[in-house]
Amino acid sequence: MHLSGRTLFISDLHLDESRPEMAAAFEGFLSKEARSADALYILGDLFEFWAGDDSLALPFQARMADALRDTAARIPTAFMHGNRDFLVNGPFSRETGVRMLDDPSQVDLYGTRAVLLHGDTLCTDDTEYQAFRAKVRDREWQRATLSRPLAERVALAKSYREGSEAAKRGKSMEIMDVAPAAVEKAFADSGCDLMIHGHTHRPARHVHRVGGRECIRWVLSDWYDRGSYLEATPSGLRAVTL
Repeated sequence: MHLSGRTLFISDLHLDESRPEMAAAFEGFLSKEARSADALYILGDLFEFWAGDDSLALPFQARMADALRDTAARIPTAFMHGNRDFLVNGPFSRETGVRMLDDPSQVDLYGTRAVLLHGDTLCTDDTEYQAFRAKVRDREWQRATLSRPLAERVALAKSYREGSEAAKRGKSMEIMDVAPAAVEKAFADSGCDLMIHGHTHRPARHVHRVGGRECIRWVLSDWYDRGSYLEATPSGLRAVTL
């Protein structure tokens, strides 16, 4: 396998058949920018919603799975759950060849250890969202939900999405952003000096002082207006817009 010295990170694509231009941008990214990378990490919210792995039978989801399968056959590709696609599971992984990634996870980036997260666990001031997250990540809740017919689950997922958007309109941006104490704890728990996450849709490079050391936090961009990825090389990291 060719190693290019490039590892790529994306998140918050929110792919949906109602946004065909972003689906096409994702397919283009996989066939071009990601083609010769060492690895690709998808840090959650790849899909606008995911109603269960039997969604792979639906045309749009099957098309995205085909694109991922082709990429995963060429380079190691990993997926982490987001707050929209938390029902992605083993069948999706087996069908696409994409490895499931725990949240948080650590990875070696050319000699630098990095902690990877979706990012929602850092938003601890949003207690309403954290309660919702705990509910939908519960195994019994997921088992009961997945026992429903697919069409019913799709409708339920869409209602959750609409409820989420309505709830966000009533919250301040500060509440929905990461809590500094949660970020510092994540750095301390991991022992890493580098963190990469998405979720907040506030792409930036942040510098933190944790335990007397300088730590860097990269926030990935969403794909609502155009595609973007974070590229790690032996020389460092940079955000790239498609």
